[in-house]
Amino acid sequence: MRSQSYGSDVLAAGRRRQRRPVPQVEAARGLVVEDAEGRFCGAVVGCDKAAVTLEDRQGRRRVFPLTPAAFLFEGRPVTLVRPAVQADVPSALARTASGSVAAPSSRARVARASRIYVEGRHDAELVEKIWGDDLRDVGVVVEYLEGVDHLPEITAEFRPGPGRRLGVLVDHLVPGSKESRIAAGVRSPDVLIVGHPFIDIWQAVKPSVIGIARWPDVPRGTPWKEGTLRALGWGDTPAAGWQRILRSVRTFSDLEPELLGRVEELIDFVTEAGAG
Repeated sequence: MRSQSYGSDVLAAGRRRQRRPVPQVEAARGLVVEDAEGRFCGAVVGCDKAAVTLEDRQGRRRVFPLTPAAFLFEGRPVTLVRPAVQADVPSALARTASGSVAAPSSRARVARASRIYVEGRHDAELVEKIWGDDLRDVGVVVEYLEGVDHLPEITAEFRPGPGRRLGVLVDHLVPGSKESRIAAGVRSPDVLIVGHPFIDIWQAVKPSVIGIARWPDVPRGTPWKEGTLRALGWGDTPAAGWQRILRSVRTFSDLEPELLGRVEELIDFVTEAGAG
């Protein structure tokens, strides 16, 4: 017998059910949200067309792009949107390239004991262009390793400890790689090593920023930078090619999220209370 209550297929209703759309929530000042990855929770203190600034209970601030379903509100995914009325959220505040509200001009701060290291010169130049103003405001110096192979030696010489933290950004930090093995050997409570999945820091720049659809695939055995330049038909040296890319970068929105989150994580690590 066929039940008239359920029809011919008891699963049909479930298959027809569509995924609920993610609701939009106005980023009103004071609204408390969490980023979708669960790394930062804070109240909205500023919002413009491209980004929202959150502040946590310790007064730390983080800037996030206004991308779909990037936040959790009361445990549910939401898309934050700029409030229709901006009377209580100033929109004309000067911002740094990282999207942070620019601090008032002041005397240079004394450098902290804690440091951030990146792999090479190109990494350091990109971090300086986007986060340089923020780092100077909190007194953090960025140096480069000249290759991850030097990390154990630099860590031993730096002598990290309470009040003297070391944050390190590593290219292509994926399980099983040489980089991951070296990183595992020097990690400690006072050493934070984070990485991004890109073969080279060049790939952390969105392809559209330099006018291409995607970064080219370079055959194994071919140096990645040289192979990329040939595939793009630029005819530049790696140094000249990088300067062409760097000139195209203006703000944090020109970079991939996988890099943005890791750099912000390092800045938080070396600047939190007691970090030196």
